[in-house]
This record gives sequence, structure tokens and C-alpha cells, in this order.
Amino acid sequence: MSAREKRRRGGRGERLMVPEAEFRSYYDRPIIKPPVWKVPDVPGYLYLGGMAGVTAMLGELGSVSGRPALRRVGRLASAGGAVASVVFLIHDLGRSERFLNMMRVIKPTSPLSVGSWILAPFGALAGATAASEVTGLLPGVARFTGAGAGLLGPALTTYTAVLLSDTAVPAWHDAHRELPYLFAASALASGGGVGLLAGLPDREVRPARRVAVAGAVAELAVSEMLERRIGYSARAYRTGRAGTVLRAARAGTALGGLAATASGLLRGRRGRIAGALGGLLLNASAAATRYGVFEAGMASARDPAYTVVPQRTRLAESGGTSVSGCRA
Repeated sequence: MSAREKRRRGGRGERLMVPEAEFRSYYDRPIIKPPVWKVPDVPGYLYLGGMAGVTAMLGELGSVSGRPALRRVGRLASAGGAVASVVFLIHDLGRSERFLNMMRVIKPTSPLSVGSWILAPFGALAGATAASEVTGLLPGVARFTGAGAGLLGPALTTYTAVLLSDTAVPAWHDAHRELPYLFAASALASGGGVGLLAGLPDREVRPARRVAVAGAVAELAVSEMLERRIGYSARAYRTGRAGTVLRAARAGTALGGLAATASGLLRGRRGRIAGALGGLLLNASAAATRYGVFEAGMASARDPAYTVVPQRTRLAESGGTSVSGCRA
């Protein structure tokens, strides 16, 4: 044992005379700069984009399977979600021309650039399809534009997760493997829930119910996997405001999935009430999931522990150099 170690341990005893150093940052300020995104703009944008993508796919499923009521609900919901998500995005950007500026070039290595080129054509296609659905004009064009929106739907539900995890924010970046699956599952639950909320006949609503229940089960499973894998950053998802919101979201998702399942077993008015309750819970929980993920990331950006502690853990495990440049 070195003389320095003996002094630290107080000679013969094992009790530390000098406490272990704790992580600190200069003036206790965040090590990374938290994003300037605002609430409710960005969480609302995340939720609405996912819902719009899935309802566009459900609308086209209704079109090809001879379910006109499901087709109509899906097309109108996808257009409404796309328009509202663009409004939220532009409001967060501050000026509408900033959104247009993102359309000047396409940069495949930038999730924000790719996302803008997904959202803009999706909104145009979904809007044209909804206009035809309402007016009855140009149904042939609507079949083409609806199919285009349906094809872009999967990308719209997941690119926002890629956008978040591509940042240096610890709680988002560490969850880069699970976030796209979590957002996709949550979007399936909310999109299917829209069909349940519409109170459609059993044959029309059956695909939406299956999508909603599958999304709810997948969301609960992926959220559990996320918190088990990402290590220290999982604290951001379990504690504080984010932890409270995400626990409520999981409870709502479970109850919504059960209500959606029950709606398929019940008949008549009771089945429609159960379906509407399930759809409402699933959509509220999907919005809460997006907000919880957003808040977890912001909390991890503000707290230097989420940057320093995992770094020191990795250095200690690898026997590399410490933050100060000395051997660990």
C-alpha cells in the first residue's frame, strides 16, 4: 500500500479520512447545453406525428380492405395530426420561414433535415387525401396520395426518436436503440386508439383495435427494456417529473389496452363505451410518454451527474485515463 493510500485510510485502519471525490462541474453548471425546445410544442409535435403516421396507414388499410368508415377516420385523423404537428413545430422555431429554410437542401446525415423532408410531403399528401375524402372530388387522386401518405407513415412515427437520440443529451443518446421502437409502439397504440374513439362498427374497428392492443403491449415491454439497459441514465426516466409522468403513462397504457380488448368481447353500447375509454386512455398515455421522454432528456442535460458518472464508470472498467488525464 502506498504512503498516500495509508494517509487516506488513516494508517492501520480501513476508515477513509478523506471522503471520496464527487463529480462537479465548473460553478455547478450543466456540462452540456440543454436543448432550447419548448413545452408543449415539442412533446405535442412528437405525439401528433406518431399518431398521424399510424392513422394514415390505417386509412389505407381501410381503403384496400373495403372498410370505408375506417378509411375516412384514418385519412381525416392523419391530416389533422400532420397539420397540428407542423403548427407546433413552427411555433417552437419561432418564425415560419425557419421551417422553410430547412427545405432548401436535404442532408442524409442530419435527422432534422431528413425529418423535414418526411413531414412536408406527408402533410401535403395527407391533406390532399383528406380534402378528397370530405368533398368527394378526385377519388382516383386520393387513392394515389393516400397510398403515399401510408408509405411515409412508418418513417414519420420513428424519425423523431432518431432525432432525439442523435443529440448529446445522455438520457436520449443512451437509449438510442430503444427509442425508435418505443415511439413506434406508442404511435401504434394512439393511432389504433383513434379508431376506437370514433365508435365505428365492429367490422370497421377490428383492425384498429388489434393495432392499439399490440402497440400497448409493445410499448410496455420496450419501456421496461429501455430502463433496464441504459444504466445510470435510467434514473432520469424513474425520478422527478419525468418518472411521475412515465409511471402514469404506463398505467394508462395498460388500462387502455385492457379496455380495448374488452371492447372486442362486449357487444353494442357497452363495447363502444369500452372502446372509446380505451382509445382515450391510449392517446392520453401516448402523449404522456412523449412528454416523459422529453422531460427525462432535459433533466439529464441539466444535471452534470448524467455526463460525468457514466464516463468515470467506463474509465474505471477499462483502466483508462481519468478526466484529469491521470491513469485511473
